Amino acid sequence: MNFNLKQLEAFVWVADLGSFRRAAERLNTTQPNISSRISSLETTLQVSLMDRDAGSVRLTTKGQELLYRARQVLQSAEQLMEAADQASLYDGVLRLGVTEMVARTWLREYLKALKEQFPQTLVELSVDISVNLSKELRDRSIDLALQNAPFNHQTSGEIPLGEYPLIWVASPSIALPEHAVNIEDLAQYPVITHARNTRPHKEVVQHFASRRDIHPRLVQSNNVSASLQMCVDGMGIGTLPAAMVYKELAKSELVRLDYPWTPAQLDFYARYDAEKSPGIVARAAAIAAEVSKAFLIDAGDSC
Repeated sequence: MNFNLKQLEAFVWVADLGSFRRAAERLNTTQPNISSRISSLETTLQVSLMDRDAGSVRLTTKGQELLYRARQVLQSAEQLMEAADQASLYDGVLRLGVTEMVARTWLREYLKALKEQFPQTLVELSVDISVNLSKELRDRSIDLALQNAPFNHQTSGEIPLGEYPLIWVASPSIALPEHAVNIEDLAQYPVITHARNTRPHKEVVQHFASRRDIHPRLVQSNNVSASLQMCVDGMGIGTLPAAMVYKELAKSELVRLDYPWTPAQLDFYARYDAEKSPGIVARAAAIAAEVSKAFLIDAGDSC
């Protein structure tokens, strides 16, 4: 047999991404190397796998037929490593996208768990809001997204990561009543919200819009860590995931406000393309579920 797994891998990624350049970026190599691998594979198999036009790549009829078989071979190679308890031999790149809430809470433990399971795997990390991660996942710029619903695009792989309720918090320096606060109390201070195109922001806007006699000052931020720090510094009140602020609550840097309404909880998922992704992606998603569950238990015990 004169072809190898790297040639099959190049073939699959060029087919999936529709570009030699993007396949080269995905495999951390050069475009000439990808072209060489594809040419060598075509020579060995004595078939034409794809037509190359300026700026585009199209599979031939034979290429479309063999793409499925190439995926099977790569999947079988991964299954062989797993069956031999040698999953640590996987030396590829995992492109991971997470929201800032994950980055602020259990990302460190998750990366440590990935390193233990797949010591030869490189993790490339992207931190962004969920709507942008969905676009990157759809475009296959990332392999795995740890993000919160709702989603504009469906994926074939999706594992629940738990529910993250939001709460109202403020610095003790802000003179709010110790008993239950009302909407007028909140409207006295800047209200720090999530980014403008997120569901929590929209729900906060709708909530205050129900009272036309008050005019709250809404301060949107696409950086949740900055929003948290603004609340700690007494620059306003905010509604943030309870799991993200439990340490600040324990240290009395923040207090929880007794207000009867909050935006809906954040439902988090590990999302990926189960049909096209390497097997390591599904395993990485399962590890994320394990780490998230452990974190929620610890955070709940601390609150």
